Parts: sequence; C-alpha cells; structure tokens
Amino acid sequence: MGSASVRMGVDIGGTFTDVVLEIGDQRYSTKVLTTYAAPEDAILDGMRRVCAQAGIEPTGIEQIIHGTTLATNALIERRGAKTALITTEGFRDVIEMRSESRFEQYDLDLTLPEPLLPRQQRYTLCERISASGDVLLALDRAEVERLADKIAMADYESVAIGLMHSYLNDAHEKMVRDVLATRLPGLSISLSSEVSPQMREYERFNTVVANAYIKPMMKSYLGRLRGQLQAEGADCPVFLMHSGGGIISIESAAEFPVRLVESGPAGGAVFAAHIAARYGLDKVLSFDMGGTTAKICLIKHQAPKTSRVFEVARTYRFKKGSGMPISIPVIDMVEIGAGGGSLAQVDALRQIRVGPESAGSEPGPACYGRGGERPAVTDADLVLGRLDPDNFAGGSIRLDPGNSSSALEQTLGAPLDMDAETAAYGLSEVVDENMANAARMHAVENGEDLSEYTMIAFGGAAPLHAGRLCEKLGISRLLVPPGAGVGSAIGFLRAPFSFEANRSVYMRLSDLDAGLVSGLLANLREEATTFVRSCDAGAEILTEFKVYMRYAGQGEEIPVVISAELAADPDAAAYQARFETEYRALFARTVDGMDIEITVWSANATTRPQPAQPVDALAEIVPIETSSSRQIFDPALGRRVESSVVLREGLEAGNRVDGPAAITEDETTIVLPSSRHAIRQPDGCIDVVTGA
Repeated sequence: MGSASVRMGVDIGGTFTDVVLEIGDQRYSTKVLTTYAAPEDAILDGMRRVCAQAGIEPTGIEQIIHGTTLATNALIERRGAKTALITTEGFRDVIEMRSESRFEQYDLDLTLPEPLLPRQQRYTLCERISASGDVLLALDRAEVERLADKIAMADYESVAIGLMHSYLNDAHEKMVRDVLATRLPGLSISLSSEVSPQMREYERFNTVVANAYIKPMMKSYLGRLRGQLQAEGADCPVFLMHSGGGIISIESAAEFPVRLVESGPAGGAVFAAHIAARYGLDKVLSFDMGGTTAKICLIKHQAPKTSRVFEVARTYRFKKGSGMPISIPVIDMVEIGAGGGSLAQVDALRQIRVGPESAGSEPGPACYGRGGERPAVTDADLVLGRLDPDNFAGGSIRLDPGNSSSALEQTLGAPLDMDAETAAYGLSEVVDENMANAARMHAVENGEDLSEYTMIAFGGAAPLHAGRLCEKLGISRLLVPPGAGVGSAIGFLRAPFSFEANRSVYMRLSDLDAGLVSGLLANLREEATTFVRSCDAGAEILTEFKVYMRYAGQGEEIPVVISAELAADPDAAAYQARFETEYRALFARTVDGMDIEITVWSANATTRPQPAQPVDALAEIVPIETSSSRQIFDPALGRRVESSVVLREGLEAGNRVDGPAAITEDETTIVLPSSRHAIRQPDGCIDVVTGA
C-alpha cells in the first residue's frame, strides 16, 4: 500500500451501520445491521469486513472518524441517566413552560411535549446575575452544600447547572460545580455556561439538561468503543463528527455529547458539499435517505447552511416548534420520518400515513424475515420492482417479496380495498410527497427556488426515490456520487477539524463599543483555535466570524458573516451594510429608520478542508445497450414499464443509460424514471438529467 494514509469512517444509523475504509484513493465499504444493545459490535463487525476486503489488519488503521445517532435516539426515547437540574429560584419551570409559541395554532386540544426532567428533579438556589452580568443576589455556599446533600440522597447520576445570565458571568455556576465535585466525586456535571453560553434561558436550560441526560451513557459507550477497538488492534486516534459539520476529539465528545446530536446527517451534508465543489455547483439540495429518516439540506456556494438552534424529538409529525430546542452550532436541515424502514398504516380518515415510526434493524421491514409484520417503505420498493430480492446489501440480506405483499395487503390493502401493488404505489407516493413537501417548505423558509438547484442524493434509500422526488420538485439535474449508499461515512473522512465558540453579549449597533467587540471576538477566536489545536497541533487553522443581528424589537436574528478585518476593527456602518445585504436576500426588503441589535457573536476555527479536484469534461457520450431488464413501476406513468438493469461498476466514463432503468450496486440502486437519462461522469458520479 506504500505510504498512503489509512482512515476509517463509521456511521451508526437507525437501521444500518456504515463502515468505509480509505487507503489513499482506494475505498472499501460495507453495511451491517445496527446492534442496538451494543452498538460497538456492529462497528467491529464492519471493520473486520472492510479490512478483509482491503487485505490489511486493523493494526494498519491510522485514524477513525465516527458519527452516531445514539445521542439523538437517547433523547427521543428518553433513555438517559437519572438527572437533576439546578437553576435560579423562580425559574424552576422554564423548561416546562416553554415559550408563547403554539406550533399548532388552531388545535384546542394541543398537548405540549413533556420536559426531559419532571418537576421533582428540578432544584433552585437563591441567587441572581443581572442581564448585564452583575451580581444582584450573591450565592451562599452553605445553601449549595445543603442542596448537594439532597442530590446525594436522591442518587442522581448526572446534574445540569443552568443559572440565569450565566453566559455573561459564570461565577455562580462554577461555585455550584466545585461544591458538587468535592462532595460527590463520581457525579457527572454539565454547566450551561460551557455547553451553550447564549441568551434565552429556555433553549440554554434545555441544552444543558440534554447534555447532562446523555453524558453518562455516551461517556460509557465511547470508552467501551475505544477499548474494544484497541483489543482488535486498532489502537489509533478516534474522533467524532459533531453537528456543526466538523470533527472533535473523543474526549471532547464525551464531555459535550449534545454536540453529537445530528452528527450522522452532518457528515452527509459535508459529503454533498464536497461533491458540489468538484462540480462547481453553487446551489445544491442535499438529499440523504437512510433506513429511519430522510434529511434535506440546502448547500449554497459549496457550504452547508448552518444554524445555532435546532429541535430534536418533535412530537407532532416533525412539526416545527413541537420538539426540544437545542442551542448548539448545527448544520441547518429538515429531518422527517421517511426512511426505508418507516412503517405505514391507515388512519381514521382512511388515508395512508408513513412514519415517523420505523422498523429499524430489529425486526426490520417485513421482507427481512426477522419478525416484522407491518409494511415499510422498503417493502413497497420491493413489490414495485425497484429492489432485487437476491442482491440487497450486496447479497448479505435475502429479501422475501411474499412477506412484503402480505404485510401490504393486510395493513393497507384490506382497509382500503386494494391489492398489494396498488398499496405499495400509494405508500411510495405518500412518502415521496412527504419528502417533497419538506423540501419545498425548507426552501420557502430560506427564500430559495428549488428549480434552480441540483440534487445530490445518497444514503441507502435515496437513489431509489431521488428521481421521483426531482419530478415532483421540478429539479432537472440529479447527481448520485460513488459510495452513495454510505455517503455520511465518506463525509466524515472529508470533514475538517473545527469548533465554533460563541457568546451572547447584547448590543445595539448605535451603541457599538469597538474595543469591547474586538476583544470579545479575539477571545472567541482564541477559544476556538485552542480547541482545534488540541485535535491537530500542526495544522493550518482558518477562522470565520459571524454575528447574529436583527432589527430592534424583532424576536429572531439572522447570521451575518463578517471579515477578519471587521472583527479586529469593528465599524457600525460596515456591520449595518452587511446585515442589510443578508436581510434583503432573505426577505427582499429592509426596514428604514430602525436600529439594529446584535445578540450573539461567534468564531469558527477550522483546519483547511480537503481540496476538491474539478471533474474532467467528457470526451464523448456513448449510449449503451443492455440485455438485462425487469418490470419496475413508474409512479409518473402509474404502471409498470420494462426497465433496463445496469451494473454501475460496468459503466465507463461517458456511458449513457436511458430511462426507465435501474442502475445497481451493492449498497443501493438508482431508479431512473422514464423522463430521465443518466451519464456516468469521469469521477464515477451518475449524472441524471431531464430530456431525451
């Protein structure tokens, strides 16, 4: 193998665990069913498989980068540690009272989600820091010691400390931590001033509670994983993908596991951004559909859109506002319960509903033959001819079409008086329309027209549905990159080391304190840079500055990127010009005569991303003839059509395949509708476009 670097990416999903091994330009990959009881078992199994493919021992692996849904699933399923919240007197019920927003305005029986911690697990202290960071009411150490005794008696595993305005003055939170650490040395402790030093106590308290809730479990898992990897011979550095699209050390991940929420989907967005850079595309819709969920993300100018707040565990069919807000840097995407394992049912109005409940890997869809009785999206795909039952997941899983037909007939067909194929057609169209609606809504919220976008599809189920989704959204071009079935795991290997430090300091632009601002941003840059250097000491580090601004009186801010020059030498007029440019792009107008407020300041330090090599132009396009075919249902035509079956690995650069067709590989299948044709690009991407 020479001196080529050997790196492994691992993505634990709700159904499959994807493992990718890269040795220089060579890539080896596999998908294994996720093992819920001990997730590390699937990783070790996958590692052995890819090492066998490559002909190396695990001792040859130099670096492992891991992303996981474990943190998200623990929050959704309420499987965390016994946790207490310590907060300021009078604010005990903030996480239960939420905000004034009603996510379903006309529902008179609206049921708000239960807080992560019940009231009896929330404690208060008599103290108060003002909104300017001054001590209004000093904290009595003796009171903290008495509270520590209560915590000890209740046998808590973890404690979240969230005091009012601690993002400006963390002295009281640190005192509470010091007392607890001294009296209860085995207790896991999380401070809101470290986890999420931002204004808005509801989001900040939720974030620190979530971190404390999953910290013991994630720390135990990461410790077991590292130990078992070492026992297998893979005694190399292990890093974790965080939700903002970068990589952090395993130690940092164990301390701040809430940053791992959405780590898997973030890897997918990084993967799509890398492909966009190779093709010089400035407007890309990333579509990642796995076994449990579908993720949709806008990528502009070859970078995923980011946010500093997102929701997890939405209870009203993934409706915005119905979940738990987490205030950390995150790639902004919409996630819905539409994956290959998403289960279907008929509701009280005799309509087909799909998701968010998933069959996962245990028992899996009915066609897996592992005890699943209800039909999933994969069952519909099998009945519609999109999947080859003998070659699913490279032949490692034999699918049973009879089980799929029976499940579809019993669950959907009997109540709606339809046969298995019609039920599968209905199920497929419902899930595709759910995803299309999510994409349309996400685009509208960001002021974008999807007809100007190129879709990049990856994940085990996305290539099966991407062509139909493009028809629904009016998107004329689709790229399916090599390794699409394990795209997120490949994305981990493309991600830079990065960390975003942020701080809430409220300031009106008319009162801009240049000295305070330059010092604040310099401190944030130093914090972020120090964090990245702890992962990669010798790397070149780039820094991006961002401020969150709004018109005075507005409730929400928009992110505004500022240059290093404006960070070092702040100028109110320049800040206003940048804000108005971004505001106009989003809302098509500005507001005259209104002062502008800044609420959050941030600095993101990152190592230089891997360079994206431009794709060579094709010398010629050669249509190919195929002898293999099968009947595949085309939803746009409403009937089965004779479709070519082509092996992806047999295609050469410039080969053209006309739809309808199925382009197959071990980890996924590209379903080419009758309205499209596909061309294999020099880098292996399948370029699907409209027209003859």
